[in-house]
Amino acid sequence: MSSRTPAESETTSEPAPASPTPPAEGLPNALTPEEHTGIRVGSPSHAAAGVPAVLSSLNHVFTQAGVVRGTQAMLKLNQKNGFDCPSCAWPDPDDHRAPTEFCENGAKAIAAETTLKRVTPEFCAQYSVRELAEQSDYWLEQQGRLTHPMLLEAGEGATHYKQVSWDEAFNIMAAELNKLASPDEAVFYTSGRASNEAAFLYQLFVRQYGTNNLPDCSNMCHESSGAALKETLGVGKGTVKLADFDKADTIIVVGQNPGTNHPRMLSALQSAVRHGAKIISVNPLREAGLLGFKHPQEVIGMMGLATKLTSQYLQVRINGDMALFRGIAKALLGMERENPGKVLDQTFIKDRTIGYEAYRKQVEATKWEEIEKHSGIERAEIKKAAQQIASGSRKFISCWAMGLTQHRNAVATIQEVVHVHLMLGAVAREGAGLCPVRGHSNVQGDRTMGIFEKMPDSFLDSLGKVFGFTPPRHHGWDTCMAIKAMHEGQGKFFLGLGGNFLSATPDTEFTAAALRNCNLTAHISTKLNRSHLITGKRALILPCLGRSEVDLQNGMEQFVTVENSMGIVHMSQGRLTPPSDQCLSETAIVARLAEATLKGRSTVPWRELYGNYDLIRDKVEAVIPGFENFNERVRTPGGFYLYNAAREGVFNTPTGNGRAVFTSHPLTSLEAGPGQLVLQTFRSHDQFNTTVYGLHDRYRGISNERRIVFLNPEDMKARGIGPVKPVDITSHWNGETRVARNFLAIPYDIPAGTAAAYFPEANVLVPVDSTAEVSNTPTSKGVLVTVERV
Repeated sequence: MSSRTPAESETTSEPAPASPTPPAEGLPNALTPEEHTGIRVGSPSHAAAGVPAVLSSLNHVFTQAGVVRGTQAMLKLNQKNGFDCPSCAWPDPDDHRAPTEFCENGAKAIAAETTLKRVTPEFCAQYSVRELAEQSDYWLEQQGRLTHPMLLEAGEGATHYKQVSWDEAFNIMAAELNKLASPDEAVFYTSGRASNEAAFLYQLFVRQYGTNNLPDCSNMCHESSGAALKETLGVGKGTVKLADFDKADTIIVVGQNPGTNHPRMLSALQSAVRHGAKIISVNPLREAGLLGFKHPQEVIGMMGLATKLTSQYLQVRINGDMALFRGIAKALLGMERENPGKVLDQTFIKDRTIGYEAYRKQVEATKWEEIEKHSGIERAEIKKAAQQIASGSRKFISCWAMGLTQHRNAVATIQEVVHVHLMLGAVAREGAGLCPVRGHSNVQGDRTMGIFEKMPDSFLDSLGKVFGFTPPRHHGWDTCMAIKAMHEGQGKFFLGLGGNFLSATPDTEFTAAALRNCNLTAHISTKLNRSHLITGKRALILPCLGRSEVDLQNGMEQFVTVENSMGIVHMSQGRLTPPSDQCLSETAIVARLAEATLKGRSTVPWRELYGNYDLIRDKVEAVIPGFENFNERVRTPGGFYLYNAAREGVFNTPTGNGRAVFTSHPLTSLEAGPGQLVLQTFRSHDQFNTTVYGLHDRYRGISNERRIVFLNPEDMKARGIGPVKPVDITSHWNGETRVARNFLAIPYDIPAGTAAAYFPEANVLVPVDSTAEVSNTPTSKGVLVTVERV
């Protein structure tokens, strides 16, 4: 529950923030149930994968899909003639593909998609929406694949979803959209699971409808990376290829836990170590996937022998990363003074960058005491890291994820990482560069296709020219803006193309109240989730094909395309039988909704486009640079790389006149008040994003429970909290409090003054108004909390 408690002495000239909104009496519960499920606590692991990962993978797949269907799926997963894994966006090898080119996460994702269980109209008649909301997210996900379009009508008597035809569903959505006073009253959300073809048609429909309200999951994850990299390098994507990992001297993995979030990355790190690279890991928690890797496809891995990955582990304070990289820069400057011309790449700095002198002075003026205080890392350890980075040929790669992007100072922090690379010229050459590691499998491709609330004029000009209309130019709502707009009654229609909007977003009760304000909420989905239960006055569930399934249009099998973290666009073609003949492809759903809504207002041949995806790709080629001969090149096994200017040493920065840019920011960190801790939300191992696959966190030693909070043992002792005892967690923001009740306290190796808890259970603590500067990403990795015994 949530409550607002303004501080008595609070005075401000700023508008008062929107207060949390508790649910009205009798409405379905937006929060996950508070009951515990029988926790078992063991010792954390010191290495990832091995036999337990193999057994877990097989158990998930064969239990859900059966041996035959499961085996068919796994052997086609991530193959050049198969389908793309619907989990993370880690790239496949350019050359060879192992028969088992997947990880434990991929196995879980495929198990969920290929399950034999079904959510039918009969199931929906059995359970009311309120009864379903009382179940856990895990239980909801376990019920299986959605089979038919379903409608929840308005009114107190409407308690159950009921089956409707597709034509009825499209007509209901079209009617709602066409009676809005302005197109800007509609919100069109996108998950990174959508294909390039579906995403391109989606943004085209939305812009022809008349709005740029295209929030997406990027707003909540790597938006900070894109903003930081565009300003400094001119490209909002990473600059490395997978092959660079074997050529690097040093790899920094910061704010990322590959063992749980991107397990296939572990084989790349292992290979890099075997080629002589040193890995520096930066994380508040000691994570098994950063310590060692038991390769499940090698004999020694199956025997339980691990390759040691990390050479230096920097257990930074939560939100201490900016200070750490400022310290590395300061150490490099000191080394350069002692050995002029031997440490920094002065030629690169002089010829290829601007802003260096102002940045250098700022770094020199930053005191070591300040760096140590904010980072939580001693000066000697920071200097050791700097010496490693500058050693050898200065080829180093920096990888990061949500641990950097979801803070108030996220953009400035990522730019500190970029500055270290620019000082050493470690960009646009083999074995060096920046590597933001994306989460959803096609989140990068969705942005390339135009899923963004503020696409540049060049994209809109091209889109309008190719399709003969004038796209809207005013910026739309991102995710947090859309939530607040719906909460205020400005947003009245919500459509989600994939994802689990309620569980993925911050401030759960506030977001729930926002969705309930809508006239209609609709979700294009494969599985049941909590977003289907917290609805507008009316609600639709629209079942779609999974990526593993045959997509038949006009009697012809279609394929879709995706773009991975390193800018490779490749094909993905499903091979399995869909769960129902009522499941449509995402592409067909978008096109048919556009037909029903726009009718005579659009000259786009929607029916032709979704009848032959080659025609969609022809239009992508006509609109977006880099997709020349799209249909031909994507049929090449493995696909093709999109042009990346920064990777080639061309820095098209907004202010740099062709040069990379050093920016200057004051050193900041999140400081807790008396009795407070800094909390981050993160995944359990048995989870991918907001799809809950299980109740276990094998690497952290947790089984059969999700309502837990990891705490430093001394912090627990100071608060009189015993191990595995129930606590309430209260977040504090701008005079407001939000409460997550009945969590179990687990002592863990985490810096004093910090805490960690799983999302979505802890998302109720993240204020919708607490966002990163510039990117407006929720600060899910930096929440001020107090923890009290129940």
